[in-house]
Amino acid sequence: MAADSQTTPPTMPNAGVNGYLPPMTRFRSALDVGAAIARKDISPVEVLDHYLAQTDAINPALNAFCLRDDDRARADASAAADELAKHPDAERSPLFGVPIPIKDLHDAAGWPTTHGSWGSSPDPVAADDLPVGRLRAAGLIFMGKTTAPELGTISFTESERLGITRNPWDTTRTPAGSSGGSGAAVASGMAPIGHASDGAGSIRSPASVNNLVGLKSSRNRITMRTEILTGGATQGALTRTVADTAAALDIMAAFDPGAFNNAPPPSRPYLSEIGEDPGRLRIAVALQAPLPTDIEPGVAASIEVAVAALSKLGHHVERNEDVWPDPGAFIDGFFKVWGTGSSGAPVDPERLEPLNKALREQGNALSSIEYVDALISLQDLTRGWVGRWGTDWDVLVTPTIAVEPPRVGACWEGYPEDPIIPLMNCFPMGVFTAPFNLTGLPAISLPLHITDSGLPIGVQFVAGPWREDLLIRLGHQLEELIGWPDLWPALAAD
Repeated sequence: MAADSQTTPPTMPNAGVNGYLPPMTRFRSALDVGAAIARKDISPVEVLDHYLAQTDAINPALNAFCLRDDDRARADASAAADELAKHPDAERSPLFGVPIPIKDLHDAAGWPTTHGSWGSSPDPVAADDLPVGRLRAAGLIFMGKTTAPELGTISFTESERLGITRNPWDTTRTPAGSSGGSGAAVASGMAPIGHASDGAGSIRSPASVNNLVGLKSSRNRITMRTEILTGGATQGALTRTVADTAAALDIMAAFDPGAFNNAPPPSRPYLSEIGEDPGRLRIAVALQAPLPTDIEPGVAASIEVAVAALSKLGHHVERNEDVWPDPGAFIDGFFKVWGTGSSGAPVDPERLEPLNKALREQGNALSSIEYVDALISLQDLTRGWVGRWGTDWDVLVTPTIAVEPPRVGACWEGYPEDPIIPLMNCFPMGVFTAPFNLTGLPAISLPLHITDSGLPIGVQFVAGPWREDLLIRLGHQLEELIGWPDLWPALAAD
């Protein structure tokens, strides 16, 4: 049934109401920070000092940062200021001089990478992960590292090694995971943009529960040194605006001649898509998950916001619950691939938490033939499904997660008696997002709704193969209509 194009979309609370106060009102986004630096309105050192002061004030309540290196960050910011003074007319990234924290599942040269595990080495790593290195080369200032669960396995940012990370909108709630540390840092105003990664929803879930934008790009759009989870895992950013996400994607998606596979290059920079008309799109909206899952009222309300907003923008919107492939075949293949996630991680397997020990044992018990058969089955399954984009619809809309932000610790109920139970408890957090890691389709979570209890809820938008440009165009349309970047949690108030 087509939605009523005259429906008025529900609006978010006004900025400044109910404690939503921006901590740095001069700058709405990371691009605003970068533009002010480029104009010399403010220096990279002054910007960094502001965010370090915010971190001093806020991080004790959230535990979003697990590593601080203020001296090195200030030295890098000072070097950026010198570079601007010596070469004022040089062409630079629009994010030059902007502070960013790096997720602690990924290497940043000179710092250790804990992987959220007691089994990791305490020694500093020698080289950046490739996407991290691209951020450094673009002139962003590395503030430190943000928390993640051990090996990024669960959708909560909690581990024995790094402790519990909390949501700035309600510190009794999780910021999701596994990029919850970055999500909490950006949402609370400790950083203008955060590095993140996503193997089953780990960019999109934190975006959903922290009122942020989170894009999982297409398979091998952002290449790493090796493909993780058959290219289903990727890196990216958590941001306040769609334009910030586009700018980060331009940096991190550089062509990689050494990669096993590369996505087709875009015709122009993704930042150029901001403000471009996506055209009148055919949009399918599915509230139900591919497997039986209870959908909480705040999540259902977020879908109504999306339907109303998309209809107001003139898109053709239809409800359609017949959008998923065979769930049984998909889940069987997914878990066989997911169980190999600890492969290549530089950690002592004997010191892993019980969940990851159990997953590693399952992976070891899987034969190479069974693993390849699972991959072949998944490829056959998804080929026909992906073909529905461009024929049945242009964009698929679903919840990002099935629940409002859960309370911290909820994932551990029934553990360690059953070491796999935390992964099962995270099922509502990943049931809508994980399918698009294995298909490789681009998917973005946009912060469309705040519940009556003051909790953010995101909505997932999925485009066809390689169509990040379409998601950026549509996302910016929705941002202009709804105005989420002006909303901040009370904890972020200056």
